Amino acid sequence: FYGLSLNTINFCCVVHCFYLTMASRALRSASKDWRCVLQPIAAHAGRRSASSATLWRCSSQRQARNITQQLPLPGTSTTTRRLCDDASNTKPFDKVLVANRGEIACRVFRTCQQLGIKTVAVYSTEDRNALHVREADEAVCIGPAPSKDSYLNIDAVVAAVKSTGANAVHPGYGFLSENKEFAKRLADEGVAFIGPGSFAIHAMGDKIESKKIAKDAGVNVIPGFDGVVPNADEAIRLANEIGYPVMLKASAGGGGKGMRVVYNDDQVKEGFELATAEAKSSFNDDRLLIEKFVEEPRHIEIQVLADNQGNYVYLNERECSIQRRNQKVIEEAPSTFLDPATRKAMGEQAIQLARAVKYCSAGTVEFLVDNKRNFYFLEMNTRLQVEHPITECITGVDIVEQMLRVAAGWPLTVSQSDIGINGWAVECRVYAEDPKRFLPSPGHLRTLKEPNVRVDSGVTEGSIISMFYDPMISKVVTHGENRDEAIDKMRIALDAYVIRGVRNNISLLADVLNHKRFREGRITTNFLAEEYPQGFDGHELTEAERQHLVVVAALLEAQRLQRTNSAMLQDYHKVSSSGDSDSLQLLEPFHLVACHNGDQLPVMYSGGSGQFLVDGQPLTVTARAPVYDGEEDEAEPEDSVFPPECALEFTGTDPRLSFQINDESAVFQVVERKGSTWSLQYCGTTYDVNVLNTSEADATARLPVKKTDTFMTKLQAPLTGKIVSVNVKPGDKVGEDQSLAVLEAMKMQDVLRSPGDFIVKAVHCEANQVVQEEDILIEFEVPASDAAQASG
Repeated sequence: FYGLSLNTINFCCVVHCFYLTMASRALRSASKDWRCVLQPIAAHAGRRSASSATLWRCSSQRQARNITQQLPLPGTSTTTRRLCDDASNTKPFDKVLVANRGEIACRVFRTCQQLGIKTVAVYSTEDRNALHVREADEAVCIGPAPSKDSYLNIDAVVAAVKSTGANAVHPGYGFLSENKEFAKRLADEGVAFIGPGSFAIHAMGDKIESKKIAKDAGVNVIPGFDGVVPNADEAIRLANEIGYPVMLKASAGGGGKGMRVVYNDDQVKEGFELATAEAKSSFNDDRLLIEKFVEEPRHIEIQVLADNQGNYVYLNERECSIQRRNQKVIEEAPSTFLDPATRKAMGEQAIQLARAVKYCSAGTVEFLVDNKRNFYFLEMNTRLQVEHPITECITGVDIVEQMLRVAAGWPLTVSQSDIGINGWAVECRVYAEDPKRFLPSPGHLRTLKEPNVRVDSGVTEGSIISMFYDPMISKVVTHGENRDEAIDKMRIALDAYVIRGVRNNISLLADVLNHKRFREGRITTNFLAEEYPQGFDGHELTEAERQHLVVVAALLEAQRLQRTNSAMLQDYHKVSSSGDSDSLQLLEPFHLVACHNGDQLPVMYSGGSGQFLVDGQPLTVTARAPVYDGEEDEAEPEDSVFPPECALEFTGTDPRLSFQINDESAVFQVVERKGSTWSLQYCGTTYDVNVLNTSEADATARLPVKKTDTFMTKLQAPLTGKIVSVNVKPGDKVGEDQSLAVLEAMKMQDVLRSPGDFIVKAVHCEANQVVQEEDILIEFEVPASDAAQASG
């Protein structure tokens, strides 16, 4: 500093301090972002070295929600999992456009952002406020809401690629992901397609051609007709030749679209028309094939990876047998059914098929497996699969990363000897749908609170579930050292998942996970149809579960009475902390009656710490500290799915409550309260419990039972959608289960059938009309003889 003026020295010091301050802030910000990676490593160090799928929570400044990603296998050399080329230390691409929407776009963005790759989203006008648009570095509108005008519009997507300067495109799944013309168009433009070449897409995307190639490659195939079925009459002839049951399915299809299992000639005729229409709508290709339907099958698939250097790897299997409408609902990895020999044989046949079409990228070979472990080729999906996260969990391989590397011409970072099976993973697809009939339920997500496990989602609170697209809200993924642990974590996660504004299938998912047959691994693709033949009406409570339900309802009602200064329950309770849990301290005994399903169950507080009598049975109830994913010892207050004050201090800010009831943990959600009736979600299903004092209960018991009309005199739209066809007119006589109209929503067509024997009084809809949920479509008159019999 010699020779410098005092002012100059002061200025230099100020500048130096400024940069130190800015650097310190940057480090703090970075440490906050990377804390989501470092904390799980520290938490698991020395405790469970086999946890390859540690889940982390990212504190993103763009959104207040959980986003998750996999960490490498502990003990695995990090050099084999590097996200950059080892020689040049560069990223595979500078900018990647994801030609998709929702959760899969968000999923691809996360790996790209870890790599330092800039991201581009495309969106329809319907999705202008969607999460994937906000998460990308850039976003381009590509057209109006209908998929054919936006996400299926190749010209619009290519224009977005050019305008943003993206040098690679990831197609996600669905839409253009298996469109050979799209892949070829990108190649012509000098843009990398993050997927296989157009030849492999064409060969495997055509179900007829793929079956021939598989057969020539030595892969087991299902008996059927090797050609396009031109019309319904020919389909009937072939079905009788092959032998019922048979499956009609779209040649260019996937994801359950354009598929029907039929058991007789009449079903073939109707199924052919519906499958053709769905195939045309979803894939712009209405060709169908027909093949033998394997009864009591399991749907088991093999994940493969391949690069341009001739390296092929299979990442073991995923069991995807829990399905509705031929679409997967619950997946797990590995399968309970495969032995090592069958696993190896299936993996080797999957690789044989991949080699036959010179496959390069991630792909999935799907098989049907019978009860003797005979397996048959079903199809090959030449894209990233929806259920890929569970494979990431048990192998530690980031599949999106490998796709990026291969598309850049780099080799895979894993070989077959690196691939093992680490623990167990389960994925549940949470759909906006009515689980009774599996009909989509578009609408507004008024409230959304996610559990603190891996949730791959493309929505936030306030998002719209649109009638134009698939109704999936998210994928919930759990990982454990064994199957029971993974399932138990999933049960807790589903109980803690809060969704309001649209109907959803969480109740069904929870019930399946609790089902004895599922827990024992005795599943097939017919599981839902066999166990819920009339649809799913909600979980049937055991007597112990009902006692748990009513005691919580009574506690909440007692708390409400206390807060309104009820004379009956003054100084009702206080919550005192004791260790890691809160115990209930009630100062005065009380006696209430909980009414559920027509039964009255007395609930008494008998003094002491959380001691209750429910219908004469003693229960000890303790308000629990929050549980985040089934591992209570690893939960931190800031990462908990429940507020720290938990249990009894229900204020409405978070509807989730956690209790220990006797020796069992129980999670409840308060859905709403009307008067003294509490709607509580428990075991995935919502139940109403009316809590009264003893005099009110006595008066209620003496009220006469109200008679209900036994006839349904109108048909209402089960969901928002477009009428495809109307099959009746006023004056027509219709029989029970007769087809009345066809409604299309979220790329699926549903036949609306008559609930009984009626005369059509009026028709209030027509083809191509958009109708809203609960709109009256058709009115009926009851035949005079039936009405007289009912009144008599």
